[in-house]
Amino acid sequence: MPYVTVKMLEGRTEEQKQALVEKVTDAVVETTGATKEKVVVFIEDMPKNHYAVGGKRLSDQ
Repeated sequence: MPYVTVKMLEGRTEEQKQALVEKVTDAVVETTGATKEKVVVFIEDMPKNHYAVGGKRLSDQ
């Protein structure tokens, strides 16, 4: 059973997340041969104040 975790900054719409889940699932099915019913996708929305680049949080920019 393939498990995929997608971490991304918050702000995507529910429609965008649904499209992402569908495409990731299709890619896993195509490349691994797993059935759709066995593919699990986790989406982790990260608040901008929990993500930093070069010592600066994105929420501070």
